[in-house]
Amino acid sequence: MTAIEQTQAARPRGTRLPRRARREQLLGAAQEVFVAQGYHSAAMDDIAERAGVSKPVLYQHFPGKLELYLALLDQHCESLLQAVRTALASTTDNKKRVEATMDAYFAYVEGEGGAFRLVFESDLTNEPAVRERVDKVALQCAEAISEVITEDTGLPAEQSMLLAVGLGGVSQVVARYWLASGSDMPRDTAVQLLTSLAWRGIAGFPLHGAEGDHRPEQGGADEH
Repeated sequence: MTAIEQTQAARPRGTRLPRRARREQLLGAAQEVFVAQGYHSAAMDDIAERAGVSKPVLYQHFPGKLELYLALLDQHCESLLQAVRTALASTTDNKKRVEATMDAYFAYVEGEGGAFRLVFESDLTNEPAVRERVDKVALQCAEAISEVITEDTGLPAEQSMLLAVGLGGVSQVVARYWLASGSDMPRDTAVQLLTSLAWRGIAGFPLHGAEGDHRPEQGGADEH
């Protein structure tokens, strides 16, 4: 019995679904296989079996394994970007905005199915099309964060972008460590710790156009 058979019995074959529903089903099956086995070890046979369809049905929707992987990557890169944008727009309180943005990365990493591995831990980053997508979503997330930093602090775009790349990079690296370590630490506790670290740095930049620093919940170096 294969590893796939051991973890999940094959789904019944022959069920007719609308094209969009079938595509989503195939993407879900592919995610399970790619996350469990990695791109190189995964086979279209495995994905078809996991989905409970024949290989010809799978190939009707995706001409090859790479196209299937890229479709998944597009889906999950967009999910991450939307999560970051939603977090940034969720409040005008800057400390809470930092917290919400970091929590977006933690929630993404903790998400069911391990989809974050396709974005942050892909074994196919030497493939140009994959590298392009991974780099693009990292850049887009940083740009979204950078826009808020520039608006609030008046820092030049280049400096804001550097800070934004740092915040995004730290968030995803720490979130992955937190998950991989199997820590009993609750997510909100981990996010609060990381927020405290980041806020002590970012809060040092004065608000653009303000008389003094009217940043909500500003605690500076003495904040606990």
